[in-house]
Amino acid sequence: MNTPAKAPLTRQQVIARSAELGIAVERLRFFDEADLAAGKAGGGSSDGLDGRLEGMRDYTQLTDVALRSVREPAEGLFIAESSKIIRRVHAAGLSPRSFLTSPKWLFDLADIISESDVPIFIGTDAAVETLTGFHLHRGALAAMGRPALAPVATLVEDARRIVVIEDIVDHTNVGAIFRSAAAFGADAVLVTPRCADPLYRRSIRVSMGTVFQVPWTRIESWPAGIAELQNAGFHVAALALDDDSVSLREFAATAPERTAVVFGTEGDGLKRSTIAACDSTVMIPMSGGVDSLNVAAASAVTCFALQEG
Repeated sequence: MNTPAKAPLTRQQVIARSAELGIAVERLRFFDEADLAAGKAGGGSSDGLDGRLEGMRDYTQLTDVALRSVREPAEGLFIAESSKIIRRVHAAGLSPRSFLTSPKWLFDLADIISESDVPIFIGTDAAVETLTGFHLHRGALAAMGRPALAPVATLVEDARRIVVIEDIVDHTNVGAIFRSAAAFGADAVLVTPRCADPLYRRSIRVSMGTVFQVPWTRIESWPAGIAELQNAGFHVAALALDDDSVSLREFAATAPERTAVVFGTEGDGLKRSTIAACDSTVMIPMSGGVDSLNVAAASAVTCFALQEG
């Protein structure tokens, strides 16, 4: 026998429960599709989000990757998606600008939400989908203040193993690399200027929130920045197929105390100028007619080998 679906909480029930949990009622901003439509019909801003709903602008056009990749860094924000990720962000000490959820998910995060005083936007499922461009089935979203990035010298001061990613533009690969770096003990990740944003919501989701666990920053001058790492005492190894490449197993067995490994873009790999500036070139031996691995897989294999080494 099918269990009947629970009726959604009414606004009054949400207000009453929020008050019980120490969430100030004045923070609650309820909206539905009629509110969104009325805002647009009333003129004002191009998206109709004025007055009490203005803060929801952080959540518009979330499926437009090109737009959000430019807009979020420029506006000093990023989006945390799902209750699990929001908890990881909170544990990392980052501050929310607002929360967006539906009544049925609000109280899963009550302990975290009650600690701040930022707006809480609570919409019907249909209204949230209209606003964001996708069905929210992971509980909640939070617009977070983007943290300031540390200088490279500060970040690597006490590091022994560093992952450097050059021009990797796929957010899934960036997130997977961070997850491997966290799993296999890398001390830091450096991201070159043309790399995809590690704080884009898909990168965060694929990383399982480890972008908030592994220290990282952008290395603004590249490949000139290789010299900065070498001057800090790092042996910089390029992961590439080259005439003088040594096998990863051989390299890991005698890897210097401080090692930085550079991984290249999904298509062409590392730039020749990058390989030339590195101290050595390392390859992962293949068999079965396979000539290369996806960069995320290659980073996992390499980080594991250096951990064991």
